[in-house]
Amino acid sequence: MPGMTAARPAARFRPGLPPIPALLLAMLSIQGGAAFAKTLFPTLGAAGTTTVRVTLAAALLTLVLRPRLRQLTRADWAAIVPYGAALGLMNLAFYEALRFLPLGLAVTLEFIGPLTLSLILSRRAIDVAWVLLAALGIALISPLGELLTGGAHAPVPAAGIGLALLAGAFWALYILAGGAVGRRVPGTTGVVGGMIVAALITLPFGVAEAGTRLLAPGTLLLGLGVAVLSSALPYTLEMRALRAIPARIFGVMMSVEPAIAALSGLLFLGERLGPAQWAALVCVIAASAGINLTGKAAPHGEPDPVN
Repeated sequence: MPGMTAARPAARFRPGLPPIPALLLAMLSIQGGAAFAKTLFPTLGAAGTTTVRVTLAAALLTLVLRPRLRQLTRADWAAIVPYGAALGLMNLAFYEALRFLPLGLAVTLEFIGPLTLSLILSRRAIDVAWVLLAALGIALISPLGELLTGGAHAPVPAAGIGLALLAGAFWALYILAGGAVGRRVPGTTGVVGGMIVAALITLPFGVAEAGTRLLAPGTLLLGLGVAVLSSALPYTLEMRALRAIPARIFGVMMSVEPAIAALSGLLFLGERLGPAQWAALVCVIAASAGINLTGKAAPHGEPDPVN
């Protein structure tokens, strides 16, 4: 997915895993973690799984990055709280969407949020074309897809579509709020503060759905695995890649994430997409890649710990 918008200067890439493989591994980790998280739904529900994942991810990032939270001012927190709230609600909506949709389809629909934001911010004719291409993807997922493709079309629950699009809307808000945090709070302190806020936002929903099951040792161990796969590992890999490649290339590479999500859903969950749904996925990938390729050069950003 497109990353956070907190700006940072380019830096020399340190020896180790090259940036492109690092970014691919990060996407595989994120979507593998999402597939793994979905297996916890029968035990914790979507909200409970979200709470465990976000809370443990916040704890991990706090331990690893050691943010200077005590140095944050009231004005800093005024920027961080909306950012963290958008992050928490984005994760809640996305995981709720996974109750109804295959992983690849949910990620595809979620991408509409950043694409629409790009259109609003750029106001260029070519970007309208890319968003229309993404809109065609949504049409292919809807019952209209059966008419457009001339084949059988498995019904897609409207609730799942709505929740995935809602997650995309929160993703767009998260990008805007992340830019404000990046401009005000240097380094990773604002990011970790946002994750802590996101954990507090999701906690009431998780407790209401899963109760004391959230504290079961087995659940915490599995949740830790989800947190590592979905946040800690990909965050580290994306940070390394972003220091070595331009933000535009980063955005183009992240555009293939719906395909990786579909592959993860197939391999780990046995989820198969129909022809119209694959066509929708291709439309959104092409729109996302196109809007990054034809857009103006942007500064390096920070990675996105969503999913």
